[in-house]
Amino acid sequence: MKTFTAYVELDEETGLYIGIVPGIPGAHTQATTLDELQKNLKEVLELCLEEYTGPVENLPKFVGLQQIEVAA
Repeated sequence: MKTFTAYVELDEETGLYIGIVPGIPGAHTQATTLDELQKNLKEVLELCLEEYTGPVENLPKFVGLQQIEVAA
């Protein structure tokens, strides 16, 4: 069993939650609730890992988030 970290944001325009597992190509989905999003992320992550041919230990590891301030 391996634990992954997902980045979650709310799309204000659609009202949908968007989930992305950084470093895993194709591991992203959306849902109307956080519970549904977690279920969807688990499903898509399992599918992505079925296609992954390398060792699981070589997958990227979540380190953290940074906020960057820019003039807009």
